[in-house]
Amino acid sequence: MKINNFGYLMKEGIRGIFLHGFMSFAAVCVTVACLLIIGSFSSLLYNVNILVQELNKTNEILVYVDSDLSDAEAKSIGTKINQIPNVLQSNFVSRQEALQDFLNEHKDESGAYDGVNAEDLRHRFVVTLEDNQLMQQTVKDIENIPGVAKISASYELAEGFTTLQKVLHIASIAIIAVLLVVSLLIISNTVKLAMYDRRDEIAIMKMVGATNGFIRLPFVVEGFTLGMLGAAIAFLLEWAMYDGLVAKIASVDSLRLFDFVPFTRLLAPMILTFAAAGLFVGIVGSWTSIRKFMDV
Repeated sequence: MKINNFGYLMKEGIRGIFLHGFMSFAAVCVTVACLLIIGSFSSLLYNVNILVQELNKTNEILVYVDSDLSDAEAKSIGTKINQIPNVLQSNFVSRQEALQDFLNEHKDESGAYDGVNAEDLRHRFVVTLEDNQLMQQTVKDIENIPGVAKISASYELAEGFTTLQKVLHIASIAIIAVLLVVSLLIISNTVKLAMYDRRDEIAIMKMVGATNGFIRLPFVVEGFTLGMLGAAIAFLLEWAMYDGLVAKIASVDSLRLFDFVPFTRLLAPMILTFAAAGLFVGIVGSWTSIRKFMDV
């Protein structure tokens, strides 16, 4: 294709947007609405996933040390625990601290545990893991450390968090995929309506010998422009809505029960997602819509 022909077709694509102003406006509005739903749902799932990961870190393992070891020997086990790959951190709890924590938990049962001494308890480590899916293997690695007497681990809780994360991932992929397909179908039908008005023009171009590529390119440019314009508007609206909602929640949530990440943290993936979706919906929607008008 010659450069001057390419420039002409690009200008025709841009002209088509203004020539069918209402249809173009409708296509942009549909794209903005669908991308806003996708963006809002994606950002919500991202924050929920972060929350689940933080809750996951609260699932701790208790590692009890052999009671025959001295204080120094017991503390030295912490270095070996921290060397295990999946261990995030380990905190040493002495007998005295364990006794104090025990008495604080049962302070309402006055006198019931007066005879309990620190020597009756064991030194221990409170261990937090990086990935609870590897808890069983990590527990086995800790059990192999000399001086470790017993390990208490909540496998059911870890499996619950893992299942919840998997469900969130599957749900997010499924819902975003459905919304993307719905966006594609709606904008495709919108573009079809615009092309229906121009069916006579397409027929004349075919009759005078215009190639399919020559006819398609203006519509592809038109769809691309509409898709990217809708993506840009949706992105700016999503940013404003997200910041506004976070500020509103922060003003009423004094306990910070819902701690949303700042939008700047989502900036790069959101830009890529909105741009890719706008590009896909605009180009694929226009390309597939024009096929039936090529048979003249």
